[in-house]
Order: sequence, then C-alpha cells, then structure tokens
Amino acid sequence: MKYDVIVIGSGLSGLAAGIRLAMFDKKVLIIEKHTVVGGLNSYYTRKNRTIDVGLHAMTNYAPKGARNTPLGKLLKQLRFSHDDFRLYEQEISEIRFPDKCLRFTNDFDLLKQEVREQFPDEIDGFIRLVRKVESFDELSLTAGEWTSSKEILGSYISDPVLIDMLLCPLMYYGSASERDMDFYQFVIMFKSIFMEGFAKPAGGMLYILNLLVDKYKSLGGELRMDAEVDIINSRRGEFKSLNLVGGEELTASVLISSMGRVETLRRCDPNLMEQVTNDSEGRVSFMESLFALDREPKDLGYCRSIIFFCSDYRFRYEVPKGLIDISSGVLCCPNNFQYPKPLSEGMIRLTNLANFRLWDALPRREYINAKKEWRTKALENLFTFFPDFRDSVIFSDTFTPKTIFKYTGHANGSVYGSPVKLKDGITPVRNLFICGTDQGFLGIVGATLSGISMVNLHILQKKVAPNT
Repeated sequence: MKYDVIVIGSGLSGLAAGIRLAMFDKKVLIIEKHTVVGGLNSYYTRKNRTIDVGLHAMTNYAPKGARNTPLGKLLKQLRFSHDDFRLYEQEISEIRFPDKCLRFTNDFDLLKQEVREQFPDEIDGFIRLVRKVESFDELSLTAGEWTSSKEILGSYISDPVLIDMLLCPLMYYGSASERDMDFYQFVIMFKSIFMEGFAKPAGGMLYILNLLVDKYKSLGGELRMDAEVDIINSRRGEFKSLNLVGGEELTASVLISSMGRVETLRRCDPNLMEQVTNDSEGRVSFMESLFALDREPKDLGYCRSIIFFCSDYRFRYEVPKGLIDISSGVLCCPNNFQYPKPLSEGMIRLTNLANFRLWDALPRREYINAKKEWRTKALENLFTFFPDFRDSVIFSDTFTPKTIFKYTGHANGSVYGSPVKLKDGITPVRNLFICGTDQGFLGIVGATLSGISMVNLHILQKKVAPNT
C-alpha cells in the first residue's frame, strides 16, 4: 500500500502534521515505535497515577479570542476551539538566585516592574531589549547565521546576574546549545514564557494527546504503534520507501520525520552521515524527580507555579562533569495553577541538568542506587533555601537521560535534540523533511506549529500559505 505521506513519530509535531494532512484528504500514516503516543511530551502510569513526562507547563498561553498568536494559529490550523484545550493559567512563578528574585505571571507588566525594582540601573536597557524582541520575526522559516544571545543581551544589559536570570528559564525550557543560545530561539522562548506565559490543560498530556489522536483518526488518518523504522530507502537522492524493524516495507511520496535530524540521517544512505559532524548531536539532558505529597504544596511553603532557581551566583547551562548538576534547576507545582477544582493530590517536580554518558555507563545495580543518591543530594541542596517537604512524600519516582534515550531515541538523551536546526525542514534527501525538535520551533505549542508549518510549506503550499 502506498501513502501520500508517512510521518515518523506520534509526538506533538507528528500528530499535528498528520491532522493537517488528513484535513486535505491526504492518505497519511503515522508510525510510532512505542506503544504510547506523545514522544517527549507523553505520560506513564505508576501505582495508579498518570504522570506527565516533559510537561511542566504549556508555554505560549493566549486568552480566548487572541488569534494572531502561536496558540491562536495552532487552534485555527487544526480547527480546535480555545475551550477544547481546557487550559488554566499559572498563578505566579519566579526566578530565584542567591540575592535576587524576579516574579512573573501571564501579565508581562509584573516582570517589567520586578526588573525596575531589583535592577533599577538596567530597566532602560531591558525595555530596549523588549522592543528588539517584539520586532524580531522568530518564526521565519529562512535560516540565518547563528547569533549569540549573550552578546546581544550584553549590548543592552550590563549586570551579568540579570542576564543569567533571564537566560535561566529560557535555556531550561528550550536550548539544545550549552552556555548560549541562538538569538531567534531566545526570542521564541522570551515571548512564550515571559510575554505570553504558562498554562496547563486539565487532564494533562493524556487529555491533549487523546484530543489530537481522536481528531486525526476522525479525519481518516492511520496510526500504527510498535512500528520502529530500520532503514529509509532513497534512489538517486529521492525518498522512495522505508523498512520497519522486522523487514516490512512502506512506500509513500513524502516522508516527514520527527525523530530528529541526526537520528533520521542515520537511517538513510550511509554517505549522508558525512554531513553529521560531532557537534550535530545534542548533549543537553536532565534528571527529573517527581514527588506526590499528602497535602497541597502551598501548605508546605511552595506557593509558586514554577520556580527556576540557581544556588550559585552565576548560572551554568552545560552538561555537568558529574551525573547531575544540583546548583540549578526547575521546580514545578502543578497544583498552583488556576484549576476550577483542586487536584487529587499534591505534586512537586524537580529537574536538574544531567550527563547522559555517565548515566549510560552505570551497571544496572549502580544505576538504581545512583538515582536514589543523586535525588537525595539534589533535595539536600534545594532545602538549603526551600522548605523541607520529605515528611509529606507518599510516592516518588526519578527518570534520567538514559530513560529519555530509551523512549525517544534522541542521541545522548538530548531533550531538545541537535543544536543544528533545520528551519525549513529540508534534508539532503528529496521529499524527506524534518519537523519537531530539530526543525527549531520550541515548546509544546512550537513543536505543534512545527508539524503544521512543514506540511503547509512542503506539501500544501499551492493551497495554503505557511502559518496562515
């Protein structure tokens, strides 16, 4: 059976691409190597708890009726209403460093006021930076030269602590590069986190994913689970078919892959791997621990929705020399969003930078012990400036870069894929395109728009302009 388009991966970008194609009566098949959809933003079940993976919160929140926003475009392109996503805004979040704290909500004016109070000498430069961000076209599909965010920030702001505080949330939520990020990605994340803001869907990722899968299937799209790609076949530089593990061959006119640029090319003609340099592989990964509580986090002194913290005076966003770096991280309290009714139990999630190579080298028994040991060390550092909640923990679980690699296939368990992005999605193989993490749009809404944009640009362009 020949398809018009095959999509590799049932994450947000793959599902969005599939929906968009099916809307225009394309014969489309999404193949997924696992038994659960979602990719980097999925869920799992432990002791009767459904736990989100990847979703601290959805960025790019926009109120109902706001159409010229990333969320508004997503809803229009996939023909959902704002109510369909059941989004509830954050209460208040913060960036906390040793001597400074910046609070922010979905009202950008609060962050501007915080900068004015905490860094009075920097407010004029900050406002000029905001104007530059507002005027920048970060969603252009035309690739430009890599531009250092730190250099641009340094031309507006002189205090290195403020620069670090602004970069900390943006890098934790989207940077595949260590120590710096391309300015277009800085703009994407600045707008999505600070100027638009956080929200969470009632029902978590399970609800959102079911919503997308139901829409896709209702339009006639096919979804095959437990179907892993082994080889991508091309002839004279053009995609022709792919073979699944086990040997089955599937043919299509076009292939869209959300598995990552490096991971996709590795399944193509071996000669293409000459184009994959050592710096093409992503290295940034995380360890995350989840703690279910017998009470609300607010009762224990955790009153923020999300806290981006650094216990050192300077922020380091890089692969740690040890198993994890406990000096910075992200705390998320899902209870502290404006849900219409309280969640069934308290939850705190703690995320730290981690080293895939060191985790992957551990034997099984040492690996299990290391998770417990480093979870304890991360908490002990946390409790030097946050309240101790250990007596209220009724369940905990931890996953590492090794877990991320197992369930995503991303080299080195890299959450944000390769530092080398393909904004137009074009690969060396004709009719083979990249969407998702390695296309370059960031966040949950960004990943979804990536799938939409690649379909519009490369398949529907004669009917529909990109991102209209």
